[in-house]
Amino acid sequence: MERVTDAREKSTGPSSRSRMTGKQRREQLIEVGRKLFADKGFEGTTVEEIAAKASVSKPVVYEHFGGKEGLYAVVVDREIAALLGGITGALSADLNSRETLERAAGALLDYIESNTDGFRILVRDSPAGQSTGSFASLISDVASQVEHILAAEYKRRRLDPKTAPLYAQMLVGMVALTGQWWLDSRKMKKADVAAHLVNLAWNGLAGLEKKPTLISAD
Repeated sequence: MERVTDAREKSTGPSSRSRMTGKQRREQLIEVGRKLFADKGFEGTTVEEIAAKASVSKPVVYEHFGGKEGLYAVVVDREIAALLGGITGALSADLNSRETLERAAGALLDYIESNTDGFRILVRDSPAGQSTGSFASLISDVASQVEHILAAEYKRRRLDPKTAPLYAQMLVGMVALTGQWWLDSRKMKKADVAAHLVNLAWNGLAGLEKKPTLISAD
């Protein structure tokens, strides 16, 4: 019986791992890297750790991604695509402006809830020299999806549509930072967080002045 068990153990050891296709190996390394980057950040993760978690040698990681930076870039690109896909779907729905705002806020919170590791990666600072993947670039990408919605609403209300990009950045930043807070605290239900976000954003938008000024300005 022990000999049979040993044979089975051998069949699930290194020899079985060697039968993993290149595509399967790549996906495995992406998942391993995603978890490590979420837990330890880019700087805190090493190629040695990635290789050890995947039970491969370091050269295998370099072969597939050219190094840690390449793996990180793939992980970030996937997370941004997943998040933007959900938000874009919410914004493209044929709804009135408030419902659109509710759907967009809900899409972000849904992503945070179901892709916690991914969001943790996105809100961390990106590696030095990398222009994409930072929290600021993420907000900018999402805001670009919101601009045309706001511009159309501003025209309808006879507000200056040229300011839509500015307000898009403010709205998305507010939702994203609130989502980051909710990720860590989880003291409120997701629907309640979304409702309060929309309450502030919508009622603030409803009372916009055409030419706002600072009361403290000289």
